[in-house]
Amino acid sequence: MLDYFCIFTKSGALLWALSLTTVKGEPVNALIRECLLEERTGDTTFSYTSPSGAAYNLKWALNNALGIVFVAVYQKALKLAYVDELLGKVNASFSPRFQPAKFSYADFEPTFKRLLRESEERADQRARSGAGAPGALHHSHPTPGHAAASQSERTDGDEDEADSKIRASDMATSQTDATDLTGQSEEDPHTQSEGHLSNGFDAALLSKRLAKRGGPGAKAAKRAELRDAPKPKGKAAAKPKVARTWNDPSGEPRVDAAALDFTEDKPSDVESETVADFSKLSLIDVAEEVVFDDVEEEATGASGAAKKPAATGFLSSLVRSMGVSVAGTSSLTREDIASARAALKTKLMERNVAEEIAEKVCESVAAGLEGRRLGSFTRVSTVVREAVEAALTRILTPKRSIDVLRGVREAKARGRPYTIVFVGVNGVGKSTNLAKVAYWLRQNGASVMIAACDTFRSGAVEQLKTHCARLGVPLFERGYEKDPAKVAAEAAKAAARAGTDVLLVDTAGRMQDNEPLMRALSNLISLNAPDLVLFVGEALVGNDAVDQLTKFNRRLADLSPGPNPHLIDGIVLTKFDTIDDKVGAALSMVYTSGAPIVFVGCGQTYVDLKRLHVKSIVAALLK
Repeated sequence: MLDYFCIFTKSGALLWALSLTTVKGEPVNALIRECLLEERTGDTTFSYTSPSGAAYNLKWALNNALGIVFVAVYQKALKLAYVDELLGKVNASFSPRFQPAKFSYADFEPTFKRLLRESEERADQRARSGAGAPGALHHSHPTPGHAAASQSERTDGDEDEADSKIRASDMATSQTDATDLTGQSEEDPHTQSEGHLSNGFDAALLSKRLAKRGGPGAKAAKRAELRDAPKPKGKAAAKPKVARTWNDPSGEPRVDAAALDFTEDKPSDVESETVADFSKLSLIDVAEEVVFDDVEEEATGASGAAKKPAATGFLSSLVRSMGVSVAGTSSLTREDIASARAALKTKLMERNVAEEIAEKVCESVAAGLEGRRLGSFTRVSTVVREAVEAALTRILTPKRSIDVLRGVREAKARGRPYTIVFVGVNGVGKSTNLAKVAYWLRQNGASVMIAACDTFRSGAVEQLKTHCARLGVPLFERGYEKDPAKVAAEAAKAAARAGTDVLLVDTAGRMQDNEPLMRALSNLISLNAPDLVLFVGEALVGNDAVDQLTKFNRRLADLSPGPNPHLIDGIVLTKFDTIDDKVGAALSMVYTSGAPIVFVGCGQTYVDLKRLHVKSIVAALLK
């Protein structure tokens, strides 16, 4: 049974709604917030669970020509086969009634109830006739019982045939072994007679056979064969190794010992290089200039003839592949967009976007273009360019602002440190980028303390000691093999006593499938309640980015001891300077988690940390 149905414009104006029963929560608002605004319109179904536990499924249809959205809500436990058919009928019936300046359509209720009743009756007829879905009327599939019987028959036949083959193989193997061991064949009676008269067999031939078979005695036979083989002539014998001589015969050292001594204190000029230079401005505070090199220009000469475009890029070739080149009032169809959709998916995957994410983005763009009418003097290239760029920009634009400096000031006003926890898999650069964040915070006048909560990896504490010495910030550490959650709690108390503004917590790298380490991380976050949890990920990953973020969030939610788990708040994307235009990991991570990219690592020094520029990422994806 359908619970709720509504019609509204893409701008958010409600045109008509009908509630058939009480709906708990706000499923339509969740659909708009988590699906429609985040370019997930390519999905077919959206699941929603209310705070009270009621679960619903939502299906929708878009009329891009009029900018209308049709939404049907029903209980998740029910499998309503007629919802898609109902959405199509309501779209066809309501569209002629729509007027841009009209926002009340109370007279549409009898029409909707009639369409709902017809759809339910057709679904019941198909269920009684055993045809199932509409597509099942034209396709026949074997029933489970028939399939199982057929599989059983095939299995029995296969087993009989396999048994006969095995018996034949055993006989052939035994015959082959006998032939290999004796060096004779049943087809050579002359050889057999000689073997019978000699009452023995050739031992050299047996050794060769054993060496080829790799069985017992093969290594010994191979060594004997190599030993008996003639030595190659004319090849110089290998020179023996000569030990390194460190002293002359007189006893004087040949190498200056001072040149090999790295343990002595170095001069003051070397010591000055180990201290970070805070005069260099971090790239976070430097404005970035974006250059768009995918510009399609068409010039018309004095004779009125169109010249060749000055520069062509991916979007230009994408538009030409659509087969739609005239401007007017025609509407785009699925057939018009099919070739462009395939080209767009290929281009996104070439830019290191995960395949699943590329498919969803392309489907969302196609759904947004289908049925759109082209106005007079409007080129198709303009419509496609705007649709693709708008979709990618909406995905990458943060849905919520993360202002670290403002959070630091607010926490300081409350008399406590602002805590940031860095998490991620092994080897992505958590400690290095934590030091870059500390450098940036110090440049902005905040006092920083670093907590060494990676008590698992050897050398992790020493690495942070080096960074702290160069940055001039205190390090809180308790060595190795300690509980990271308790170390972080003690560090928070120490930072509060010292009046420190920011506490940066470094954690051990862990794979998303390692349950003990993920449980320890969830316990650390639940016990210390940090202000910000940043996931550090590589810009080099493609499909694995989806798996990492999805499982990290899932593990943090499932293994949390409290009822309200703290999930990932933001993303730090590292090694961004090594990927050129392969920036697809940024799109995959944001699309998967919904968390914004807070910082981007782009080099080896402390200043090489910047904010994500959405326009530059879109330009690189479509270059």
